[in-house]
Amino acid sequence: MDFVLVHGAWHGAWCWRRVLPGLWAAGHRAFAVSLSGVGERAHQRHDGIRLATHADDVAAVIEAEELQAAVLVGHSYGGMVITAVADRLAPRLSHLVYVDAVVPLPGESWSSGHSPDTQTARRAGIASTGAIAPADPAAFGLSGDDAAWVARRQTPQPGGVYDDPLSFDATRIEALPRTFIDCTSPALPTIAPMRQRVRAMPGWRVIEIATGHDPMISAPEALLQALLGVAAAATARNTS
Repeated sequence: MDFVLVHGAWHGAWCWRRVLPGLWAAGHRAFAVSLSGVGERAHQRHDGIRLATHADDVAAVIEAEELQAAVLVGHSYGGMVITAVADRLAPRLSHLVYVDAVVPLPGESWSSGHSPDTQTARRAGIASTGAIAPADPAAFGLSGDDAAWVARRQTPQPGGVYDDPLSFDATRIEALPRTFIDCTSPALPTIAPMRQRVRAMPGWRVIEIATGHDPMISAPEALLQALLGVAAAATARNTS
């Protein structure tokens, strides 16, 4: 089974390093993507980066690696990205996994689910610097060495993606199996509308993990087991 892992805001491919070895050891091919302008690509940040840019980044990996029946995993803001990619490349995918992630409706942007106060603060930062400053890792339930590591590695998020709406064919997305991984302890407030949304919509499987917003760091084994379960189910569907 092929996996493509897409990080959330301020992160990069580095955040998956505790999960990737387990996927490889189980015999899966797994690729972690760093989106334009963040991670080791932070030096490439520019004002023209949009949601479509990040979707291009992920689609390019799927095309270059000739992936088929891939499990596409998006964390946090990465939910916007994987939805955009799935709208383009649905026949190449077998499952979508939203890890405490944004689950947009057609026409929504990343900012759509945020409170007015959050929107105002982030737009002010974008107007000033062109980017959104990294969040405090404590908000993700991280402490000690993990918090220090994330604080070192986070980079500003390109501001052009914040209010960029995503138009897509909802029926195309709904035709794919979808899993939402709900990180409950502590639960990140900006994801609360998404938790409610997936529980109110048909076709979703919800897996709860009692950890914070960065489970690939704070609970990598639990996240790994959830992903392996998704792979097993996808394999069973593909061979039935």
